[in-house]
Amino acid sequence: MGEQDIELTAYCGLYCGDCIRYKSRAADVAQDMLAELENTDWGKYAEMSTDEAFKHYQSCQAVLGAIVRRKCNEPCRVGGGCPTFSCRIIECCHKKGLEGCWECGEFEECSEFDFLKPLHGDASLQNLKKIKELGLNDWVQQRYKFYVWQ
Repeated sequence: MGEQDIELTAYCGLYCGDCIRYKSRAADVAQDMLAELENTDWGKYAEMSTDEAFKHYQSCQAVLGAIVRRKCNEPCRVGGGCPTFSCRIIECCHKKGLEGCWECGEFEECSEFDFLKPLHGDASLQNLKKIKELGLNDWVQQRYKFYVWQ
């Protein structure tokens, strides 16, 4: 396992390299699209258009903005983390001086993982168990893609 694989393994056991948000070109494209829409007055056009689809123009802009805000350029282990909120898992590991949650004897009962469940199910906890069992250096070779969209 290379140093980059270690950096891409989040404190919570997720693997940033598989995440749709990590270094996503979609966020850059969405930013460019928002700028182009603004520069070419599509908003005014949408207001005046009788095309039913343009009634959703503001919702489209909101989705593009959400994609932009969720772009992640740095994994949490090298100073990044979720750009839309402060991660209590990262804060906890730093406070306890842990390399990751797999070093904590309480991770299987920890409620800090609840916010991950809608998108990740129990993947984080399963990964943490594997990392604890195999060690961080061997885990990445046996991991699987676990995001619902993969």
